[in-house]
Amino acid sequence: MERGGCLKSIYTRDLLQRGADGERYRICGWVDRIRDLGRLKFILLRDREGSIQVIAKYGENPAEVLETVSHLDREDVICVRGILKRNPQAPGGAEISAESIEILSKVVEPAPIEVGSSTESDLSTRLRWRWLDTRNPRIMGIFILESEVANAFREFFRSRGFVEIFTPKIVGGATEGGAEVFPVVYFDRNAYLAQSPQFYKQMGVIAGFEKVFEIGPVYRAEKHHTVRHLTEYHSVDYEVGFIDGLNDVIGVAEDAFKYVVGRILENSRTKEIIDRYNASDMLIPKKFPRITMREAYRVLDTMGKRIPYGEDLDSEAEKLLWTYARKEHSSDFIFVTEYPWKVRPFYAMRKPGEPEWTLSFDLIFRGLEVATGGQREHRYNILVEQAREKGLNPDNFWFYLEFFKYGAPPHGGAGIGLERVVMQILKLQNIREARLLPRDPERLFP
Repeated sequence: MERGGCLKSIYTRDLLQRGADGERYRICGWVDRIRDLGRLKFILLRDREGSIQVIAKYGENPAEVLETVSHLDREDVICVRGILKRNPQAPGGAEISAESIEILSKVVEPAPIEVGSSTESDLSTRLRWRWLDTRNPRIMGIFILESEVANAFREFFRSRGFVEIFTPKIVGGATEGGAEVFPVVYFDRNAYLAQSPQFYKQMGVIAGFEKVFEIGPVYRAEKHHTVRHLTEYHSVDYEVGFIDGLNDVIGVAEDAFKYVVGRILENSRTKEIIDRYNASDMLIPKKFPRITMREAYRVLDTMGKRIPYGEDLDSEAEKLLWTYARKEHSSDFIFVTEYPWKVRPFYAMRKPGEPEWTLSFDLIFRGLEVATGGQREHRYNILVEQAREKGLNPDNFWFYLEFFKYGAPPHGGAGIGLERVVMQILKLQNIREARLLPRDPERLFP
């Protein structure tokens, strides 16, 4: 009996790990390599999960199979029907003895980048030919891992009773009150691409869902040319109501990251990807260390880095705090709490009795901020006052402020940059590597 049908359900990894010796299978993919020894021909067939050797031998396999192999080129798309044979000398310990080969698609010209060694090309070239770059198993692994990370976040929030919501990405006003928005023509009005689902996830809590999350795109019209920024990325956002304080919000973030990291390390496929990038040395303590911003200033000062009191952390400071966390707490994660009011948005809850500080946090993972959150101000009159204090016109945020007129529970939440999380898990050097089709100030294609 032949295993594998028209809708692909069997991959090379399945055959190598669980395929039955002597069984017939149908396997499809791309021609990775061809070796023609005259009376013996080899094909290395590649698919999403790996590769398997296909053999065709004169006198043992049909003549038309050998003829077909002689006309194949690298990256042709084929389907092979044949018998699986266990062979310790074959890559992966097994091979397919071909009974038929169907050519589904022929290449028109040689690929502009070498698929098997695409990482030798510069990143800009790889991104130009991204659909070829991802055929490299090393690159494909990034996005297999990213898929599992997103799925693990979703599993975590569902298991905690959060409701997944789907918020608009075309909005009538800037979410954060800044100018870094992409305007779009919306019939006879101006609209913008959403910077964040911030207002809508707060609305979800106030609407009665109490605990909500979303995984979706956000847009930032910021002309950053760094290895840490994109103009479009995916954000994992959550918001939870009826909290007692900031620690409740931080606790959700900490538990979420522990769950996600645990899932990908226990999954053999993603663990293999992490090992391939020599990134499995993650330090994950039972409790992530937490320091206030004022404590961070003092720690940084002892390390020779001075941040003016009341100012935000820069990228160097984040890396130094990671060094501190590893040395003092054996942790690749560290929470920095109570950010200055001057560097937080108007809806941040201020610390009682110390209004120059906020009940907020950043989570730094391996030297990079990957999550930002905090407790929100839920009292209408104070929100209006804080908007004015930030130099904002409350009338421009009428749709948001209305949420708080009719009963809003104490609540808080955070936004987590999915690509940043993947970047730090694998120790990638540029966030563009963690985005399948990245957008930055220069790149709109493919």
